[in-house]
Parts: sequence; C-alpha cells; structure tokens
Amino acid sequence: MLYTGKGDGGTTKVFGCDQQRISKSSELPEALGALDELNAFLGFVKIRAHGDPRIVDVLREAQEALFIVQAEVAGADKRITQEKVETIETIVNEIEKEIPPLKGFSIAGGTELSALLDVARTLARRAERRIIAITDSHVRELAPETKAYMNRLSSLLFALARLANHLGGVAEETPHY
Repeated sequence: MLYTGKGDGGTTKVFGCDQQRISKSSELPEALGALDELNAFLGFVKIRAHGDPRIVDVLREAQEALFIVQAEVAGADKRITQEKVETIETIVNEIEKEIPPLKGFSIAGGTELSALLDVARTLARRAERRIIAITDSHVRELAPETKAYMNRLSSLLFALARLANHLGGVAEETPHY
C-alpha cells in the first residue's frame, strides 16, 4: 500500500529515531526532503541530457551517492567514502581543463541543460544547508566526508552547467552591475 494515513496529522517516523513520531516540519524531515528533491530533479536533468554519457553517468553516480547520504541522515550505518569526494574533485578538475576559465559570476541559462544543471546546483546547496542544520542542532552527527561530498556536489553541478554551455557553443554571460 502506498499510503498508511499515519502522517495525516503532520508527523512521520524516521529510521534511527526509535520509531517515535516527529513533526514533518522539523529539521530532519526537511533535510531528507531536500535530498529527495535534489535526487528527483537530477533524474529529470539526466533525461534532458539526451543520452550524453558523460553527463548522464556523472548524474547517475550522484543519485546513487545521494541515497547513501539520505540513509546516513536518516540514521542508517551508511557513509560516503573519501573516494567519492575525490572522484568529484577529479571530474571537476577535468572539466575545468576543457572549458574557458571562470571570470566571475555568470547568468544562469545558455542551453536548456545548463539552466537545469544550475537549478540542480541550487537544490544541492539547499540540501547541504539542511544537513548542516541537523548537525548544528545536534539532531544527527554526519561524517566529514558526507559534508565534503555535498559541498563538492554543487561545484560539480556548476562545472557541468558550464560544460553544457561550452559543448553547446554558447558563451557565458556575466551580469552587468
């Protein structure tokens, strides 16, 4: 059954919370929801990448890693490895060799894929803020690698957005202040 009705009063149960009911608006469900939203949006972006294996494969790996982050946030004994953090760093470094150097802020858009990756980047930043909130409030301790991974993920999505514009032959626009 896809519904139980137990959450109709605004509470939920989360793995690792001794099965006590907590408010759906509390920090832990907010963090889990932000991670879920990001993961779902990455699925959409993956489809809009039109089979470009380079981008699709990276996004698929990010989705897999986000399930590990969600599990850790929920209280499971799962952790992001340092290897996953280093993999993102390697990918970003390789992309930076291919695209023009960054000269400041850029206006989101250009190609559709770039714009979608920029939205994904903002969702990643929100998810990162939400998981930091649960650590700051001592709701859950998270591994340093998890926090590093979430920080690098938004950098990866930014690099992919820039790459999508570059591959599409679209020059980045900078804001006029």
